Amino acid sequence: MRCEAITRKHVFIVICAALLVAAMVLVAAYQSAASQADYTRGYEIGLEAYTYGLPLIATNTTFETMTSINVSNGPYGPVNQFNNVRSLNNAGSTAVVAPGSTGLSSIAWLDLSKEPEVLHVPDVQGHFFVLAFIDPYTTNIQNFGSVANTPPGDYVIAGPGQYNLSIPAGTHRVDVDYNRIWIIGSTQLDGSYDIANVTRIQDGYTLTPLSLYGTNFRQSNLTDPNATPIIYQAPGGLAFYDMLGQQMALFPPPAADQPELARFAGVGIGPGMEPSHNTSLSRDTLRGLNDAVAAGPAQIKNDTMALYLQSFDQHNGYLLGGFGQYGTDYPLRAVISQIGLGAFTPDQAIYAISWADHNKNPLNGSNNYTLHLASAPPADEGWALTVYDLKGMMIPNALNRSALGSTSQLTQNTDGSVDFYLQPSPPSDPALAGNWLPTADGQGFEVMWRLIGPEQADIPGMLNGTGWQPPEIIPAS
Repeated sequence: MRCEAITRKHVFIVICAALLVAAMVLVAAYQSAASQADYTRGYEIGLEAYTYGLPLIATNTTFETMTSINVSNGPYGPVNQFNNVRSLNNAGSTAVVAPGSTGLSSIAWLDLSKEPEVLHVPDVQGHFFVLAFIDPYTTNIQNFGSVANTPPGDYVIAGPGQYNLSIPAGTHRVDVDYNRIWIIGSTQLDGSYDIANVTRIQDGYTLTPLSLYGTNFRQSNLTDPNATPIIYQAPGGLAFYDMLGQQMALFPPPAADQPELARFAGVGIGPGMEPSHNTSLSRDTLRGLNDAVAAGPAQIKNDTMALYLQSFDQHNGYLLGGFGQYGTDYPLRAVISQIGLGAFTPDQAIYAISWADHNKNPLNGSNNYTLHLASAPPADEGWALTVYDLKGMMIPNALNRSALGSTSQLTQNTDGSVDFYLQPSPPSDPALAGNWLPTADGQGFEVMWRLIGPEQADIPGMLNGTGWQPPEIIPAS
């Protein structure tokens, strides 16, 4: 009996131990599954939030950089004043990606948190101009200028909450939804000889605090000027989402974004939220968010190529569009924030960008390419063909030439068409040197067409592929 009891007890202990081990295995498996689920959810939603928030972060870092000095220095300078670029952009122009080449820029960052600003629009004669209002989410919300037939005068720019103010007689009120507005002004040149004329026009773009309107207000001269900008970068890791939460609190997202924001809130992302300080988020959720930020740039590049390939056949090998307004197309908005931050709407400019030849092979600066322009683009105010490196910067070269266009002295064919040559060395025929855009030997590059003030009737056809399209990029045989 005793031996039998001992045996039974031993069997009971073995069974209990086995059950305990099985339970531990199940708990571990459950914990592992829960851990993986948290990580996956954090990563997937985090990547969506990265795409959603990148334009807002890019705008803020551009704002911080451009306004980091207390005197005007090209496009850089204090808030609530115009900072004018007085010479054509070149390889040293790094304030924004893909800088323009046909006009002079006038940049102003409005801070309306204290009071409205009064924008003076001068009487501009004989030159195309636009003062584009860009909100923190990179939407081109309004345009003053030639296309809009904006009358010269004074415009009171009022921010949110500034509804019950009286405006001076003779001024015009403009309401905007955010306290921060980026005005990107561009005044077109008839050629390099025209810089002095455009400079005088730029001097007419002014901003005055509403409380000082009518007092001969002038920007004060500083005794301790600082003209060297500080370059700000987007933060990495969880700090990206912390900054995003801060920016969304300052600049509330549009109502149409609420479904997306509800999804983000599940992993601690949203207006005023800082995931790095959220103790309710699991370690695996935070790990997923952190990895999503690291994977974000590659995702944007993938989205860029996907959009490009969708557009390739329809637009002769280009990503073509008038951008500036995106609705809830967050991937497109994020892509444009990286390849053309501050893009205008199509009534102001049509853009066409390419990274490959007509065979879909990446452009290489060691190769020779020809673009045959059969007819001039339908643009009332000029056009330009520009080459950039893969970071969107103009390519340094001995000619200091990165663009050719409607004001260039081009050699035409007998039928009036024009052939452009994109290659590292000059064409063998000296007569064609004026049609040459230098590339960097051994380096990839991109090509961009800008159509300024496109003819309004032609815009739908250009956008849907049935109208004028930029010429294919043909590699030399």
